[in-house]
Amino acid sequence: MVTMTTPTELSSAAALVQAFVSTGDDLTDRAELAAFLRDRRLVTEGAIPITLADFEEAVSLRDAIAAALHRAGGRSFDADAIERGQRILEGLRVTVRLEPSGEPLQLLAPAVVDEVRRGLARIAGAWATVLATGEWQRIRP
Repeated sequence: MVTMTTPTELSSAAALVQAFVSTGDDLTDRAELAAFLRDRRLVTEGAIPITLADFEEAVSLRDAIAAALHRAGGRSFDADAIERGQRILEGLRVTVRLEPSGEPLQLLAPAVVDEVRRGLARIAGAWATVLATGEWQRIRP
């Protein structure tokens, strides 16, 4: 008899999305955003010039993903947050790789030069991955 089990650990894409939506009140300024992006290797090492607009865009994207997860879970959600997040996603440029390096986060690659937008594009790629695999259902905002 074959027993099917559910994986207990999240994929790297789902773990990234989980970490991003879980920042909540911990993501309060540009320095914390820079640390989040650096700690998860979403940007290169060194100084990251983050504008207030960059920070607000990151928070809006985070809030949109959390709202989408709440909606999918049957909880109350902010529809305006989802709309703002969608506009941000539409403004991020990513490219699909024909031969990813084996890591799911490499399926979509940032096609932008700006470090912050590159980090957000990587989060967008992770979100696309968890949507495609259905793993979004295991993420708790």
